[in-house]
Amino acid sequence: MGMTITEKILASHAGVPRVKPGELVSARVDIALANDITLPLALGPFRESGGRRVFDPSRVVVVLDHFNPAKDIESATRLKEARQFALEMGLVNIFDVGAMGIEHCLLPEQGLVVPGDLVIGADSHTCTYGALAAFSTGVGSTDFAAAMLTGECWFKVPETIRFELTGRPGPWVSGKDLILYIIGQIGVDGARYQAMEFCGEGLRHLGMSDRFTMANMAIEAGAKNGIFPFDEITRAFADARRSRPYSVYESDPDAVYHDTLRLDLSSLEPVVALPFLPSNVRPVSEVKGLKVDQVVIGSCTNGWIEDLRIAAKILGGNKVAKGVRLIMIPATPGIMLQAISEGIVEAVIKAGGAVSTPTCGPCLGGYMGILARGERAVSTTNRNFVGRMGHPESEVVLASPAVAAASALAGCLADPRELV
Repeated sequence: MGMTITEKILASHAGVPRVKPGELVSARVDIALANDITLPLALGPFRESGGRRVFDPSRVVVVLDHFNPAKDIESATRLKEARQFALEMGLVNIFDVGAMGIEHCLLPEQGLVVPGDLVIGADSHTCTYGALAAFSTGVGSTDFAAAMLTGECWFKVPETIRFELTGRPGPWVSGKDLILYIIGQIGVDGARYQAMEFCGEGLRHLGMSDRFTMANMAIEAGAKNGIFPFDEITRAFADARRSRPYSVYESDPDAVYHDTLRLDLSSLEPVVALPFLPSNVRPVSEVKGLKVDQVVIGSCTNGWIEDLRIAAKILGGNKVAKGVRLIMIPATPGIMLQAISEGIVEAVIKAGGAVSTPTCGPCLGGYMGILARGERAVSTTNRNFVGRMGHPESEVVLASPAVAAASALAGCLADPRELV
């Protein structure tokens, strides 16, 4: 009986020939990631366990991306704690103001995560790296502290749901629409503690930004991880950035899946997730017209240069609707520089929008775009729970960059197919 990609990566890092769903294994970690919120939470358990050094200063990565530059005294204190710890431990990879980007875009861009890796992060959207054919998942700060000490973490091997994709997406349909549609179909617990493996000939029409978005939001279906097979699209991205050799794992033809779901990409249209769950998905054509106060384009979900290009194509030469605040947040300094060189930043500013330094900021209701009572945002972020972006009586509608940009121009939820 064969194994899936996820099972093979776990088996390899556990040093055993095979694993099966439900089995508990202790596995070697390639990268352990934390940020300015979660690292300080891990320092207590780390010290209490006698921690004086980390297992490998080059493999513990700290990205200060949530409240940085510091928004207040409390965040400044947490940032100081993280910086002091990184200095004390001699961490090779700490990303601060000027170098930091949104962690789940920055690590692939910097080549710190490569195919075949096993990555844990004290952040739930660590599952993003499955786009690179790696196993990656979020853990709590206590587990992260243990991994910093030992270089290992324990896992229950997940079952795998196979998503077989065929066809070619239509105009303005992206990976964001696809993953929202899937979550709408299976629910926020439809893949609870399971791996979501995406495969099929339809993958040839999904670039890396689409794949990162889809893997990122696997957690919104309750999944342990999302993962894509290694192909030429993966190879081109990884080979241009890799910092070390990598391994390629493929699912066996006789691998056992919990379920297989098939989806024709040509049947999809742009969709949104209405408040207050990522599974509350509707075609934008059915709900267009809802008033919008703010539009956010960015985050670890949709802050890639490809996402910004889509938005700029719609915004170019047009003006944001009166009363709408448009905020664009490139995910990394590198993406910011590319957006400047391509004229994207200029297009956004001329349209009446603002462009921020890379930050998670508004996604978690942190800063750079908090909502007041009664306000509604259309956002390319990944969660829209009650109070996610500010006041408990505000609303967040999740959407693709195309829908977000079209909505900024219209002043209400809009279908990009009607504007371009």
